[in-house]
Amino acid sequence: MASSINPNNIDGNYPVAGQDNDSQGFRDNFTNIKNNLTFSKSEIEDLQSKAILTSALTGGSTPTNDMNGTVLLGAQLQNTTLKKAEFSATTGSVTVNYNLGHLQYVTTTGSITLAIANWPSSSDGYGSMLLEVTPASTAHTLTLPSAVSIGLDTIPGASGQVITFPTASVPYLLELVSYDGGTTIKLINHSKDEWEKSSEDVADAAAIKLTTSTSYFTTGASGETATLADGYEGQIKHLVMKTDGGGDVVITVATAGWGGSETITLDDAGDGCTLKFTDSAWYCVGNNGATFA
Repeated sequence: MASSINPNNIDGNYPVAGQDNDSQGFRDNFTNIKNNLTFSKSEIEDLQSKAILTSALTGGSTPTNDMNGTVLLGAQLQNTTLKKAEFSATTGSVTVNYNLGHLQYVTTTGSITLAIANWPSSSDGYGSMLLEVTPASTAHTLTLPSAVSIGLDTIPGASGQVITFPTASVPYLLELVSYDGGTTIKLINHSKDEWEKSSEDVADAAAIKLTTSTSYFTTGASGETATLADGYEGQIKHLVMKTDGGGDVVITVATAGWGGSETITLDDAGDGCTLKFTDSAWYCVGNNGATFA
């Protein structure tokens, strides 16, 4: 805005030395000086309430620099940080306040059901939040809001909005993104490697976990059986016989791309195969001694 202060309406040559000066000139100068001081006060107070500050003004409180949705255009950022905050609760229903920080984290003491408050409105633009969840136990699940409807298929073994973590005491980083005020939220998995390097020792007659990348078997003389349910599109699964106690491992696959009886047999230590779930079925993409029937 243009300043209302006008230094040109003050006559700096008045009064004139050595002559009788009209008192009106004094009054005019005093009036204009007072008006300019009034304008100055108003404009300075306006700046104090609206300007971006690096530290507190004398006698003022520490500034928060709330931009209140104002556009910051053409800025070059250097050495900036994003605010982080810890979840208010570590089990049960948890409401995460978007306003508290772009990275929010928790170490669970039980399963968590998540809700998000104060998501930016669609008119405010794109919103993004990072969630770091460290499960103290693999029994602790994370249930996301129903608005999270895109990207859940990037989480191995996710059941709807419920996420099961394959390894305890490991931080899992997830990102939630929305540009329509949180009506539709996309999930981005930044911890794919944590799922990919996870493994399990499969018990006899057990269902093979979809939350782990590798499932291995240590058999006894009578062998073992296992079942493999459908995965998600693009999922990779490694099956390995680690120790051969004399019996074979027979795995029954829910939907096998090779047809037949839809089984995989591992009969020697070191036998294994790599499967990929695509087009609603498991297909073999790598084999070392496994028999498919």
